[in-house]
Amino acid sequence: MSNILSIPARGNEKLEKLLEFVDGDVELQTLWRCSNVLAVDRLGLNDHGPVHVKIVANGALKMLRIMVERGVEPGIVKEYGMTAEDSEVVVVLASILHDLGMAFARKAHEIYSVPLALGVLKRCLPLCYSTEEATIVASEVLHAIISHHAPNQPLTVEAGIVKVADALDMEKGRARIPYEKGRIDIHSASAIAIENVTIEEGEDKPITISIEMTNPAGIFQVDNLLGAKIEGSGIEQYIHVEARIKEGDEIRVVNFDL
Repeated sequence: MSNILSIPARGNEKLEKLLEFVDGDVELQTLWRCSNVLAVDRLGLNDHGPVHVKIVANGALKMLRIMVERGVEPGIVKEYGMTAEDSEVVVVLASILHDLGMAFARKAHEIYSVPLALGVLKRCLPLCYSTEEATIVASEVLHAIISHHAPNQPLTVEAGIVKVADALDMEKGRARIPYEKGRIDIHSASAIAIENVTIEEGEDKPITISIEMTNPAGIFQVDNLLGAKIEGSGIEQYIHVEARIKEGDEIRVVNFDL
């Protein structure tokens, strides 16, 4: 079934029901709009609204599914005896709710996102969970939200995935590092250098993140954004990053062990 965020439920009935809720929830969609008004229109930053959360949610879900297939146990399975499908719910909800605090504050927005997210969770989780299960899922989602931004540290696989996925929204000028428009410096050069970001199953490590760029300046984004997000995420050992730099007719591959 299609949904506004184009998230593949793949037979996960709980996730499908929650995505139907998202499709019809005016309050959540308006909060995304408000986040973009503050971030883009008022502060001149990058998008923090529906396009961003769509990219984060799909990237996070893809990483989680690959890791589970490779035998990595999510936190909600390990500590609470719930299922991998419940962990999918956690990463998707955390991804789409993580920046709600940007509706009214940039600094400490991850903290301000929590009460707004909790309001959404109290409306949607009873659709498919008992009170006990909903409380557990909510706590896992809120942990992922609060720890997607330094100095808070992810303590679950799900939270680490959301933190890393947040940094993968960097294609074609969508860099998460703010830069001054019209100014030519390393920020602007690196922001426009990223052509494509793909997540695939790796060989030695479960996840390979491949970043295609037209200029070596794009490595700045990898080092200063993605590297910072992966370091301390708790899932460093599962991720390999490679930059593929187009140099004329040649492609130079730079590998990162972050």
